[in-house]
Formats: sequence, C-alpha cells, structure tokens
Amino acid sequence: MSASSRASAPPRVLTVAGSDSGGGAGIQADLKTMLALGVHGMSVLTAVTAQNSLGVQGAWELPVEAVRAQYRSVVDDIGVDAVKTGMLSSAELVETVAELIGGTAVPSVVDPVGVSKHGDSLLAASALDSVRTKLLPVATVATPNLDEVAQLTGVEVESEDGMRRAAAAVLAYGPTWVLIKGGHLSGDAVDFLTDGSEEHWLRAPRFDNRHTHGTGCTLASAIASGLAKGQSVPEAVTAAKEYVTGAIAAGFALGGGIGPVDHGWRLGTDGA
Repeated sequence: MSASSRASAPPRVLTVAGSDSGGGAGIQADLKTMLALGVHGMSVLTAVTAQNSLGVQGAWELPVEAVRAQYRSVVDDIGVDAVKTGMLSSAELVETVAELIGGTAVPSVVDPVGVSKHGDSLLAASALDSVRTKLLPVATVATPNLDEVAQLTGVEVESEDGMRRAAAAVLAYGPTWVLIKGGHLSGDAVDFLTDGSEEHWLRAPRFDNRHTHGTGCTLASAIASGLAKGQSVPEAVTAAKEYVTGAIAAGFALGGGIGPVDHGWRLGTDGA
C-alpha cells in the first residue's frame, strides 16, 4: 500500500453494542450510520438478539472474554478515533467495557441503553450501578433518553423545564457532557446538551412518522463519527441531530410493527 493510499483512510469509529437481527438498531444501525457519515466503522459485539419490527424475542449475551478479545484485536492493530457504546446487558460487561474505554485515549459516546423501542428491557437491574459508577465516568458524552434518565437517577422529566435538572443528575456521575434526549415529550423534538456550564438547546420539528426504530443508536453513532473527525462536542452533536432528524423523516415501514429510520437518506436512490 502506498503512502498516499494510507493517508486517505477515513477516521475510525468503534461501536461496542448488541446485534439487531432486524437491521434497524444496534450494531447494524451503528455501522450504517458510520458509512453514511464517511467514517470507517468497526464493531465489538456484546450480545445477539432475535429482534424484528414487533420487539425482542430473545437475547444472548457474549462472554466477557469474547468482548475483551474483540476490542483489543481492533484497537491494538487498526486503532480508533472514537468509541460508542450501546447494549451492555450485565454488570460484568459494563465494568469490562468501562475499563477498556478508560484505557483508550479517544472520545467516547455512551448510550446507556436500558429499554428497547418496544419496551423490552435490555439492561439487568444489577447493572445499573455499574453504569453509574464505572461507565458514565469515562464518557465524553452520555446520551440518555428520558426513560433512561429516570432509570439511572430517579429524576422524572415531564417538560423542558426538567431537562436541566436531569442533566445535572447525570453529570453528577462523571461524564464530561450529557445530551438529554427529549423525544418522549410533546411538541418539537428538543434535546439539551451541557457540560454543566455551557448549554445548547437543539430543536427539530416532530414528524408524524411512527417508524423510528434505532434513533438512539443512530444519534450516538453520528456523534461519535463527528468526534472522530475532530469536531467539538457541540459541533458533533448539532450535526448528529441534523442527520438523525432527516433519518426519522425518511423512516419506512418494515414488518408489522415499528420500522427503522433511513440511515441512507442523504445518499438518495438515484446512485448520485
């Protein structure tokens, strides 16, 4: 390989998450997002799910040693510019991944996945404390939705006014930044980004489209992609919000339930 071809390699982003056999969320959504945003996606599989548009029919966690081996295999040879985490179902997995990320000097985006779009639990109750005390402290950006905020902190948010309180409660566990996702509120889709001093409100129209499977994974992966390109956290989050808003608007029906967002919405269908 010539020096010029080596220099043209895109930024590298590693997702540590579960597989969604339906292709709308998890590892599959992460890698599609990364491809759409011009970075090289790599993966550490933490769990296999049997999942479709109707819900999660089964989940099987991978052994900790398999997760650790995948991570070391990628990072020690290929290297990485940002890491994103998703489904980490047990305390042992959470603690292992937190240790690995803590030893890797790149930005990290932690999506503290607790419940699927269909209401299926993806995180053991015993793992919650490990998320609070081990994983959140190593996060450059944590991206909880309002259900996950309540699960982690006990803070219930029913309006925009409560989002600052939610952010403060999450920041108390140690992430550098927190993005409180307000998609479950009524009105515009409003997210709140803060590091405890700087504040950014991100607003987008709410689309009348129920096909939103994979939004959380997609947003976190888009943020990690921006960070890998050297963007600041506010820049990366703003760009990710714009990308996921377009993906939601273009979401489409699959199966008999909730369809996925369209990760390739910017690519068009005419080969352009």
